[in-house]
Amino acid sequence: MKNILTKNHLFLGLKYLLISLFVGVIIRGFLLIPVPVTGNSMDQTLQQKDMVLMEKFSKIKRFDVIVFQQPDGTIYIKRVIGLPGDQIRYEKDQLYINNKKVAEPFLTNNRSHDHQVSPYTTDFQLQELIGEERLPKNDYFVLGDNRRISKDSRSFGTVASKDILGKARAVYFPLTHIKMIN
Repeated sequence: MKNILTKNHLFLGLKYLLISLFVGVIIRGFLLIPVPVTGNSMDQTLQQKDMVLMEKFSKIKRFDVIVFQQPDGTIYIKRVIGLPGDQIRYEKDQLYINNKKVAEPFLTNNRSHDHQVSPYTTDFQLQELIGEERLPKNDYFVLGDNRRISKDSRSFGTVASKDILGKARAVYFPLTHIKMIN
């Protein structure tokens, strides 16, 4: 009798282990995907060697931090500034979207650490960068939070929706950096 109970417990434990592994693979493969941060273009928000959890089911909104892949295979993590159809410009370090001033509260920490007298984000108009007044349908304009050193839409152009892998949701490693990404 004791032998049967032990076998039942062993079988039950094995069943729970297999179910847990299956659920873990589904979550890891389809819901929350780990992505390493490389470079300093998102400094103060994300740091080099942070590990970020990305999900790929939510609709992209302004100021989301997204993960995307360029045609050359390079993966970037940047912040969405412009949505399809938007008109974008920076003037005297102020963001204008569709000719309205828009605050960027996520840059407060970066600007407080910046000791240069020049603007944190250099002046530009979308027309100068992509040759159009408005973002094309299905294209997004992205910038790094560390504006002075970021390689972003100012240098490589807009990001097509088909190239977006997902939204960065949380930093999970190193443990001292654990946080949700706003």
